[in-house]
Amino acid sequence: MRLKILLPAEVLIVQDVRKIVAEAENGSFCLMPNHIDFVATLAPGLFTVEPAAGGQELYAMDVGTLVKKGAEVLVSTRNAVRAPDLGQVKQTVVSQYEALDEREKMVRSASAKLEASLIRRFMELK
Repeated sequence: MRLKILLPAEVLIVQDVRKIVAEAENGSFCLMPNHIDFVATLAPGLFTVEPAAGGQELYAMDVGTLVKKGAEVLVSTRNAVRAPDLGQVKQTVVSQYEALDEREKMVRSASAKLEASLIRRFMELK
């Protein structure tokens, strides 16, 4: 199968794979090359790939959509990270959430300042 993982700003991976294990909203599932065409809404969790060359790759994935049509599997998600083992997946996800929390705090602060400024200007119009 030919796997493509698509993020909003980039293509994370394009490679031939023998097996995919993913988590959907109703549980985990496995895709093999002769599996029927398939569509699933992915839940946040682990996404495991067995490359055609052998081995295993782990991804931590946000919500997304998986579409298998013939030998092509397309995965579209907001965010995904690759790591060699489960421990590093956890570390990477934790660090990304911390960075995201910090950015959200800055956005909330800027939004509150804009709102206060807008209200102040409306009050000055009276």
